Amino acid sequence: MMRYRSLAVLVLVLFQFSMVNSQVKVEREHRIKKNQFPETAHDFIKEKLQDAKKLRFYKETDTAKISYEARFKKDKLYYSIEFDESGKLEAIEILIKEVDVPEDSWSKITKFLNKKFTEFKIRKIQQQYPITSDETAETTLNNAFQNLLIPSLNYELFVRGKIHEDRADYEILFGAEGDFIKMREALPANYDHVLY
Repeated sequence: MMRYRSLAVLVLVLFQFSMVNSQVKVEREHRIKKNQFPETAHDFIKEKLQDAKKLRFYKETDTAKISYEARFKKDKLYYSIEFDESGKLEAIEILIKEVDVPEDSWSKITKFLNKKFTEFKIRKIQQQYPITSDETAETTLNNAFQNLLIPSLNYELFVRGKIHEDRADYEILFGAEGDFIKMREALPANYDHVLY
C-alpha cells in the first residue's frame, strides 16, 4: 500500500512539474485605431516621433497581461515601442538580421539553438531595449534610435523548432552577450483565426 502511495505522489509531482514547464503564451494581437491607444503613450509618440513613417497601433492580450504596441519605420529601420495598459513605456525593439548581432553573441545563441532543437528556423530577430530602473524613457529611446550595443539590450528570437518529435513556435530571449534568459512556446501569428 505504501509503495502505491509513493508512486502516486511521484506521478503527481511529475505532472505538476510538466505543467509549470510548458508555459504556452496564448497571445492575440490586433490592430487598433489611434484613439484606442493609451493617451499617455500616444502623447509620448506624438512628441518623440514626428518623422516616423507607417505608424500603426496594436493591442496585445496574452494570458498574463494587456499591452500596447506602436510600430513604425524610421531611418530605414523597423521599430516597435511597447507600453503597458497605463501607457508606461516598457521596451523598444528594432527588427534586425543575424549579421547585426556581434559575432561572439551570435556564436553563443547558435550553440544554444543547436543544443536545444533537432531542427530550427529563425523567423525573426529583434534587438530589444528594455526600460531599466536606472534609465529614463528618454535615454532608452535615444539608445534605440542610435542603435547602440549596450549591456542592457536583449535579443529576442522567434523560432520554429523541433524538440524530439514536436514542432512548435518559440520566443527566446538572450542577453547582450548571447546568454540565454528565457524561452516560451507561442502560438504562430497566423493562428488568430483558430482562437474564438
